[in-house]
Amino acid sequence: MTRRFLFLTTGSRADGNTELLARRAAEQLPEDVGQRWIHLADHPLPDFEDVRHDGARERGEDPNVSLLLDATLAATDLVIASPLYWYSLSAHAKRYLDHWSAWLRVPGADFRATMAGRTLWGVTALAHEETEVAEPLIGTLNNSAAYMRMRFGGVLLGNGSRPGDVLADTDALARAKTFFAQDAPLARFPYGK
Repeated sequence: MTRRFLFLTTGSRADGNTELLARRAAEQLPEDVGQRWIHLADHPLPDFEDVRHDGARERGEDPNVSLLLDATLAATDLVIASPLYWYSLSAHAKRYLDHWSAWLRVPGADFRATMAGRTLWGVTALAHEETEVAEPLIGTLNNSAAYMRMRFGGVLLGNGSRPGDVLADTDALARAKTFFAQDAPLARFPYGK
């Protein structure tokens, strides 16, 4: 299967540090690898409504939900580019992942079976030198991938607070050159053996 990357930029501003770092990593992908970029702020999702105990869930009429479901299902590699906001994912990223619960119940989507074996990646910029503060974000992405039986390529971390700062993080830019070339193992929950 030809690789098709879906980059979801989830920050509150376009061209923020996280997106800049993700674009640097994407520049390294071979020309025959498809790339689609969606800025979630331009396609806001409605509040998630948990109706999982009410049976199957129809696809619905919201065009942003349909766009993101279709784009997600079409991707072999999904990249969530989320700035570190209050030590976790942005609200746009979290809302998107919440909608996965609904997509599990959309008749004909076979969401979990389709996503199994595909790869989830993360990119984030943080304003701390201590990268340990990003562990909640990394854990959320890893555990989401584990639940879906996906591969997890990890999270590309960069440092930057003011716009453009990440471009001065030479270590992050060096890691970006090979980030998507690494093998991504099947995701495992922390308690898995």
